[in-house]
Amino acid sequence: MIDARDLTKTFGAHTAVDDISFRLEQGEVVGFLGPNGAGKTTTMRMLTGYLPATRGTIRVGGFDVLRESMQVRRRLGYLPENVPLYREYRVEEMLLFQARLHRMSKADAKRRCGEVLEQVGLTDRRRSRIGDLSRGLRQRAGLAVALLPNPDVLILDEPTSGLDPIQRLEVRALIRDLAAQHTVLLSSHILAEVEAVCPRVIILAEGRIAADGTPERLVSELGGGGHVRFEAVVGDAAVAREILESLPGVSRVEDDGRLGIHHQFDVYGSEDLREDVGALSAAKGWAIRELSWRQPTLEQLFARIALGLDKEAQLPSDRPVVTAPAADEPVKLVYNLDPFAGGAERPLDAPVDAAAAKKPAAPTLNPFENFGQSAPAAPPKPAGPTLNPFENFGRPAPSEDDPNRDVGGEG
Repeated sequence: MIDARDLTKTFGAHTAVDDISFRLEQGEVVGFLGPNGAGKTTTMRMLTGYLPATRGTIRVGGFDVLRESMQVRRRLGYLPENVPLYREYRVEEMLLFQARLHRMSKADAKRRCGEVLEQVGLTDRRRSRIGDLSRGLRQRAGLAVALLPNPDVLILDEPTSGLDPIQRLEVRALIRDLAAQHTVLLSSHILAEVEAVCPRVIILAEGRIAADGTPERLVSELGGGGHVRFEAVVGDAAVAREILESLPGVSRVEDDGRLGIHHQFDVYGSEDLREDVGALSAAKGWAIRELSWRQPTLEQLFARIALGLDKEAQLPSDRPVVTAPAADEPVKLVYNLDPFAGGAERPLDAPVDAAAAKKPAAPTLNPFENFGQSAPAAPPKPAGPTLNPFENFGRPAPSEDDPNRDVGGEG
């Protein structure tokens, strides 16, 4: 249904897409993955005819995208990441306008609008203005526009971008339903979404195809294989690691550090070694806390490709760092930063220097310092005035021994 061969796109000296080729068959749902700047959106724009390729050919349904663009557009629906909808239009008005662009008759346009509104769950919002819709409903309206010509191929660029978890689930279910009738190429940064919807993924890195296949096969071949997570009380960790490495079938053992009284290891091999590790633990008297088989995920594979790591390289860990103590030294957590020592690390149980922690007194501001003068001394505060209730009548206040002082008395 889509056949891209030797596809290249350059912008000046920068090569955004570098000689990629792939095919999508009828009814396939393919996830298009890659880090930012990998060339996903550029490739999608070339597939839809919005952007001409520098080199290479693209055919959709047997028609060349550049030479037979009108035939291609009749067979292709495109939902860009930022849906270009007229916010002042009502949903139904927008669809009827798009139907006229597709040269549908009035009867066909009305019928098809009703079908796609029901398909995307917007029948009860057909009279709502697009500007009044939530982000999730606007995405549905954009999908309705893409579905309007009943295309053979749907190209969806980040269809769940900016949606909340409930809206993402709704759009994901809708895409699953569409997969029964259309060939779908879907790009997304949400890898769990791609795993749930797409039986096949294509991963781009720096403009080239880094991986193409089912998620299960890619994870198995490129993700480094599964491993046994082993956590137990082992005594000397270095000795325990050497013993684990001596087991038949073990390719390497990674020491993940100490958590309390337990030590954690990842034991890699060509097969599930839980039974062997469990038997070894019983023989050595190690108290097991965890013994589990862990398969790599599509997210880990994506991280390896994005970081340029081979399948034997260890991914950066997001666990807290715990220093390995000597035999007679207690464990010290060191990821607490001391704000009184320039942000240097210090153990959580280390005391804070009270003198260093004491807050300095606020400086006295001197507005004259820029003029080379010292601040003048504050003038003495004047004594408060003596109030005289008679001053408005032009008389002095009576003395304390004035017999007529009591103006409210008799006479």
